[in-house]
Amino acid sequence: MATRKLGKPSDQRVAMLRNLTTALLWNGKIVTTEARAKEVRSIAEKIITLAMGEYMNTVTVEKEKMNDKKQISKVEVVNDLPSKLHARRQMMAYLYDVPEEKKYKESKPEYRERTKDRAHAVIEKIFREIAPKYAERTKDGKLGGYTRICKLGPRRGDAAEMVVLELI
Repeated sequence: MATRKLGKPSDQRVAMLRNLTTALLWNGKIVTTEARAKEVRSIAEKIITLAMGEYMNTVTVEKEKMNDKKQISKVEVVNDLPSKLHARRQMMAYLYDVPEEKKYKESKPEYRERTKDRAHAVIEKIFREIAPKYAERTKDGKLGGYTRICKLGPRRGDAAEMVVLELI
């Protein structure tokens, strides 16, 4: 499969595409050149398709935990099935890890409590928000096409065609 070189050496090109894909999935919209947007679109759509097939594959397990007073209590934990874990690790291998933002006037303990179950915020967003949203669209018969490219016009300076790449 031939890919665009985008005027960069391979290591810089891969890093740039990973960064743009992560930014698109995290923010929902990016402004970039048309050639870069077309490359990022194919990568992002493959990641979303992977997540859509696996986001429901979980199992609830009952575990025993020991508290500070040496008392054993049973806790229900939701675990990923092996196929979802594999998909999650494939995404983690490609996407960068973006930390969850601290809210206005939020203390450190509050931030830690709010984000303790989300070690990889981008991956969690894909599985909890993005994949279910597009899975609903597939019920209406709309397969693929999770992104949209809107042209903005030429960039001042080098006249490169600028676009907005966004999740639909």
